[in-house]
Amino acid sequence: MEIRVGVLALQGDVSEHVDAFARALQAMDLLGNSHICEVRLASEIRDLDVLAIPGGESTTISRLIDKNRMREQILSFDGGIFATCAGMVLMATGVEDPRINTLGLIDIEVDRNAFGRQRESFEADLVIKDLDPPYHAVFIRAPVATGSGPGVEILSRIDRGIVAVRFGKHYALAFHPELGNDPRIHIQFLKRLGF
Repeated sequence: MEIRVGVLALQGDVSEHVDAFARALQAMDLLGNSHICEVRLASEIRDLDVLAIPGGESTTISRLIDKNRMREQILSFDGGIFATCAGMVLMATGVEDPRINTLGLIDIEVDRNAFGRQRESFEADLVIKDLDPPYHAVFIRAPVATGSGPGVEILSRIDRGIVAVRFGKHYALAFHPELGNDPRIHIQFLKRLGF
């Protein structure tokens, strides 16, 4: 089975996402038949099974999506989207910052910098639905979802809010699973897509 994974390579931790998906596919014994690429052109999106929207700076990524005419391709994408940190902000239907033109693909309201500046970054062991033991997560200038609409499945929350959701084929995470060596959440996402 061939799996085509693309990482939106406009800004952010792109190579870390490439490596994390490679680890997950290797653990599933699917790496040999798979292709992982960095996506810089709108035309590259339509042939993918998976699109990762990495962490980075959400206002910058939002502008670059439009500058590179990728919005329509992302909105009409049939595959699964794996969005982390800034990606979670972009996937939301609502965010408090008017500079961000969100994609609106998951019915969540997001507080963009819920924990403050870079120095307030932290790590935590999260209880995530259907994963045991807890998942060690890295939060860097992280958002939280403050509310969710119908059909949005909450996978994890902490005192400040919701930090992981699933909606249809899409995942949105406030943390950076690509920065650790635990492939379980990537594997869970890929299995949900039928791989």
